[in-house]
Amino acid sequence: MGRIMKVLVVDDDEKLQKLLKEYLTGYGYSVISLFEGKSTLEAIREQSPHIVILDIMLPDEDGLQVLTAIRRQYSIPVLMLTARGDETDRIVGLELGADDYLPKPFNPRELLARMKAIMRRQTSQKEANGNEGKIVRGDLILNRARQTLSKEKRAVELSTTEFRLMETLMEAPNIVLSRDQLMQAARGRDTVAFDRSIDVHISKLRAKLEEIADSPERIKTVWGTGYMLLCE
Repeated sequence: MGRIMKVLVVDDDEKLQKLLKEYLTGYGYSVISLFEGKSTLEAIREQSPHIVILDIMLPDEDGLQVLTAIRRQYSIPVLMLTARGDETDRIVGLELGADDYLPKPFNPRELLARMKAIMRRQTSQKEANGNEGKIVRGDLILNRARQTLSKEKRAVELSTTEFRLMETLMEAPNIVLSRDQLMQAARGRDTVAFDRSIDVHISKLRAKLEEIADSPERIKTVWGTGYMLLCE
C-alpha cells in the first residue's frame, strides 16, 4: 500500500475488535481499537486515522451522536456498523454523513472491500482536485479542493458521498443518470433491491441546494430511472 493506513475501530464488542485487528493487520493496516464513543474525537485528533469504523450501538453514546460530532470537525471517511434490523438507522446514518454502512454480522472480507472502495473514491477525488479545481454549471460552482458547493457568496460543505454525487451530476448536466450510475460514482458498487441510500443523499443535496440557491428542484427526479441536474 506504500504507506501504513490507520483504521480507527469504535466498537464495544471485544471479540469483533480482536477479529478485525487480526484480519486488517494481516493486510498491512494499523488498527486503533476504541471500546467507547466518548474518546473518538480525541483519538482522531491524536492518531490521525485514515478511516473510522463506527458501531451504531455503543455503551456510553449512541453511534449516530458520535458521527454527528465527527462531522462537525472532520471530513474523515466513516463506515457505520449496524446491528439493528431497522433500516431507519442506516438511513439516518447516511443523512448524518456516513460514507457507507455494513449490517452485522458481516464477513471481514466485505468490510475490507468497502473500506478500499471508500479510500479509492477519496484518492480519485484528491487526484481530480489536482487536475481541475472547480466545475461551473450556470451559477453553481463545485469546488473540488474545498469540497463545497456555492452560488455567489453562499456556500455549503459536502460530505464525500454528496460531493461524488454532485460531481457526477454536474459533469453530465441535463442528462438522466440511473441510480446504478450514481451508486457506482458515489460508493463504487451497484444498487441492490430496495436500497434507497442514493435517494437519501439526493434529498440531502436538494436541502443544501435550497440553502444556497433556493432551488432544490434543480435535481429532477425521473421516475423509474434516476435523476438529472437541470442547467441552463
